[in-house]
Amino acid sequence: MSWIVLVVSGMFETVWATALAESKGFSRPVASIVFAVALAVSMGGLAYSLKSLPVGTAYAVWVGIGAVGTAIYGMVALDEPATIARLLCLVLIVGGVVGLKVLH
Repeated sequence: MSWIVLVVSGMFETVWATALAESKGFSRPVASIVFAVALAVSMGGLAYSLKSLPVGTAYAVWVGIGAVGTAIYGMVALDEPATIARLLCLVLIVGGVVGLKVLH
C-alpha cells in the first residue's frame, strides 16, 4: 500500500509544481489553491509512505515521479522543447528510480 500511496503522491508533486508555475507568484487564486491542496496531499502521502519505506528510496521515487511528470507536462502542454537529450535525461532519471526500487 505504501508504494501505491507514494506513486500517487509523486503524481501530486507534478500537479503542485505545475500549479505553482500557473499561479504566477501566487497572483492567480485558483492556481494558488490547487498548488496548496496538491502540496498538502503530496507531502501527506510521502509522510505516510515513510512509515514503512526507507527515506532515501521513497524520497528519490517521489522526486523522480514529480520531476519526470512535470517535465513531460511542460513538453506536452507548454511547448517546452522535447529534444533527444532532454528525453534521454528523463530516461536516466526513471532508470535511477527503478534501480533504487529494485535494490530496495
